[in-house]
This record gives sequence, structure tokens and C-alpha cells, in this order.
Amino acid sequence: SPAFFAKTRTGEVLSRLTTDTTLIQTVVGSSISVALRTVATTLGALVLMVIVSWKLALIVLAAGPVIIGPIMLFGRRVQRLSRTSQDNLANASARASESLRAIETVQAFTREPEERHNFAEAVEQTFEVALRRIRVRAFMTAIIFSFILVGLIGSLWFGASEVQNGSVTPGAMTQFVMYAFVAVSGVGMLTETYAEIMRAAGATERLMEILAARPDIAAPAEPTTLPRPVRGEIGFDEVSFYYPSRPEAAALKSVSLSIQPGQTVALVGPSGAGKSTMFQLLLRLYDPQAGQVTLDGINMRNLDPTELRQALSIVQQNAPLFAGSAADNIRFGRSDASDQDVIEAARMANAASFIEALPQGYDTPLGEGATTLSGGQRQRLAIARAILRDAPILLLDEATSALDSESEKAIQDAFETVSSGRTTIVIAHRLATVLQADLIVVMDEGQIVDQGTHHELLARGGLYARLVELQFGAHDA
Repeated sequence: SPAFFAKTRTGEVLSRLTTDTTLIQTVVGSSISVALRTVATTLGALVLMVIVSWKLALIVLAAGPVIIGPIMLFGRRVQRLSRTSQDNLANASARASESLRAIETVQAFTREPEERHNFAEAVEQTFEVALRRIRVRAFMTAIIFSFILVGLIGSLWFGASEVQNGSVTPGAMTQFVMYAFVAVSGVGMLTETYAEIMRAAGATERLMEILAARPDIAAPAEPTTLPRPVRGEIGFDEVSFYYPSRPEAAALKSVSLSIQPGQTVALVGPSGAGKSTMFQLLLRLYDPQAGQVTLDGINMRNLDPTELRQALSIVQQNAPLFAGSAADNIRFGRSDASDQDVIEAARMANAASFIEALPQGYDTPLGEGATTLSGGQRQRLAIARAILRDAPILLLDEATSALDSESEKAIQDAFETVSSGRTTIVIAHRLATVLQADLIVVMDEGQIVDQGTHHELLARGGLYARLVELQFGAHDA
């Protein structure tokens, strides 16, 4: 849910899903199989040692209980350091990801040296923790081998006495020494493997935290089904909401609003008034802390979020696009759309002309974030995507903010056609785009301060009249 990503950086999530998964795969695919073979070899050597001389074998095996303590102690230390190392690596990845996504801004403000320094610092922290982990592993191995060698030397000393006494033949003693070295080598290999498993345990812990995370918004056990067709009647009933990351600042305060099916409603007001927050509640990306939001008279908490969102289509102010082709980005609105449907949506969004001028037309790859296109072209692709979805409720968040006047006029004409027969809610700072709305809702500081038609609001004065005067002048309004 958005609340999770508000607290967790994207680079951190990607690191857990890729780097940690790769580390776990390496351990499962390699280290564990090596450990199983080594255990079999070591046990076989120990059995043969007992067969040759149980007295000598007992001296070597006496070191076993002694080494368990260091293995457990240092193993946990390796796991903690591995977790810290993976966290630092994720932090370095997140820093690099943020800088690369905003590379034009970094270059424009000549911040390359600082960003390089920040990344180098994060990598250095990762390297230092990795060195500590390696030192702990080496120390653990040295201690364990020391105990084993003490036991081995003791058995050799005792064995030499047994050979002199005639209790053990020189050939049997030679056999025992060979088996003992196989067993010691196996224990050394198992120690290294155990350290690798503890390293993977740190990665597993990080990965399990992601898998254990549960979305704040989930379908109820027995969701209510929306009527078919969806009429598009929307209600806000005494809705209050604050973002989990900012509980001290209420984004909406006791908001009540009724929107009738097929109505075009404009939300206007200064930045931070709560307009975009209402869209997020409509999409049920969040649930309000008080009050309820309804669709066709049904509390959205009782709806399956997937079914609810299928009834809505949104054009965001900075609509994200993907690295696929132009057709893929438009078809993101409805995966089963035909090529003709895609072309028609592009035509209605006034995007067909520039798409057809691309090297491969609708099949042209747009690159990550479609940065090869202008802001206006990206906006028109997003509008085409929303048109193609053909949902009964259309949400427009500054949908024409990146368009020139001519394109904006063409899109407004298209919206008039598209919005016919469906509920349309528009967020706009450019009031010229909402003058013909059926209802204009004026918001300020998370509250609805007025609502009505353009002329009704002008006649009453207030905030809307001031906004109109600022944009058009007193005489033009």
C-alpha cells in the first residue's frame, strides 16, 4: 500500500527482492549441497576412526562439545553483521537509484560531486561492515581449528604410546591419521558453510520482513458486490483523514459531499487543500480515520479494492509511463483492448499525430519513464490510457496542466465527449477548464468551504471569487 512505500524507499525494497534473494539462492543451491556431502564424508571418516581405535577417536571427539559454543556465538555475530551489511548495501542502492532517477536535476544544480561522495560514503560503510564480518568468520574458523588440532595432537600422542605398547599397529595408526585429517577437513568446511548459512539467514530475515508486510487496504472476507452497471454515485460522509506519515496534520476535516451519477464536479482551491487526498480515498489507496466514502450507496470498506478500482479511471498530474511501446502504455488501461481501440483512444486524446511520427509508430519503445517524449506528449498518452479504460467514473488530476493551449482545447473537447454519461471529477488550478462543471467544490485547509456553479460562487464572493479574480482579473470573470 502507499503507506508502506511512504516509509520504505524503493531502492531498499528492490535490494531485498534481488540482492537478498540471490544470496539465499546461492546458499540453497550451493552451500547446502556442499554441506550435505561434507557431513556424509565427515561422519564416514569418524565411523572408520572408531572402527580403527575407539580410544583414539574418543580423544578427537572430545573436542566436539568444546567447539559448539564458539560456533553458536560467532555464528550469531556473523548473522547480525550480514544483516547490517545488507542494510547498508540497500542504502547505497537506494541513494544511487534516487540520484539516477533525478539525474537531470543533479546535473542542473551541479551536485554530481556531492552525490558521488554520498554514494561512496554509503559503499564504504557497507565495505567496513563486510570486513568486520570476514574477520569474525576468520576468527571463528581459527578458534574451531585450534580446538580440533588440540584433540588431534592429543590423539596422535596417545596413539604413539599405543603403537609403542603394541596395542595399535603402525598400519592402523596410519589409517587413523588419514581418517582424522579427512574428518578435520570436513569440520573446517562445515564451519565455513555454517558461516555462509548465517549470512543467508540475515538476508532471509530482511526478505521475510517484506513478505510478512500486509497491505493496510485489503478485501473484506465477504465483500459487497457493486451493482451492474455502476451508476457512479459518490458520497463523502463526515470524512476526516490524515496520512500515517503525518498524523499531526489533518488532510481532510469532516468533509461531506454528494456527487450524482453522470455529474461533472470540479475540486478547486489552493495547494494543500485536500483535493488529491480525496482522489486517493476514492481509489481506496487509504481508508479515512473517521466517516465513510461510498460508491452507489455502498461503504467502500465493504468493497473488494480490485472491483472498486476497475470502476475508476484516473489521469494524474505527473502520470507515470513505462519503458514499453506507446501502444503498451495506452493498453495499460485495458489489457484486452484491440489495436483499433488503442488507435481510437490515442486519436481522442490528440496523441495519434505524434505517435505516428515516431520511428516505429505505436510500437516505438519509449525508454524508462518515457523520457524521450515531451511533458505534453506523456500527458496525452496518459489521457489516452484513461480513455481506453472506459470506466464509469473518470478522475482528472490537473490532466491538461502540461499541454499547450491548442492541445488543451482539443483535449477539453474530447473530455466533453468522453465524460458524457459518466461521473467525472476534475482537480484544476486553471479555472478556465472547469467553468462549465455541474458543480464546483471549493476546498481550503482540508475542508469544503463552498460549492455551487461558477456563477453562484462568483455571486457569493469568498475564496472562489478571489481565485477567479487572481486568474482572470475582476472584469474578465
